[in-house]
Amino acid sequence: MNEDHAESKTFDPFEKLREMRDAYLDATSKTMIDAVNSEAYAQASGAMLENYLTASAPFRAALEKSMIQALEQLSLPSRQEVAVLAERFTNVEMRLDDIDARLDEIVKLCTSLQTPSIETPPATVTPKRKAARVASASAGAKKAPSATKSSRKQAVRKGRR
Repeated sequence: MNEDHAESKTFDPFEKLREMRDAYLDATSKTMIDAVNSEAYAQASGAMLENYLTASAPFRAALEKSMIQALEQLSLPSRQEVAVLAERFTNVEMRLDDIDARLDEIVKLCTSLQTPSIETPPATVTPKRKAARVASASAGAKKAPSATKSSRKQAVRKGRR
């Protein structure tokens, strides 16, 4: 008798409630999937989104204006100003690369025209040399004008000695 009792399931009063809940959730999810995949739902969602975007446009414009004013007061560039600068720097970089390539061609032509007794290696621009040029150009831009003039004067004086 103990064996029969041990083999039988223990009674769970909430088992039927769980089964009803699972059946309800399955039926509800199938109904919602069918409703969401319909054309009418897509049109209704699109109309609601369009109304929301139309209603929020003045608020977005006001927020954008106040953000631009705040950035101006803090002396910070706006997104548009940074994009314009990036575009300009890209154009300058491309022009410098073109000039660099032309100078390389000129150096090759000059070395080919020189006599064989005077050999100068062609000025090739390696990535390291290019990086050094950029670094020296940016360092030169940061120096004060008076420091640049004095270094030029020193270079001229050394050349005269």
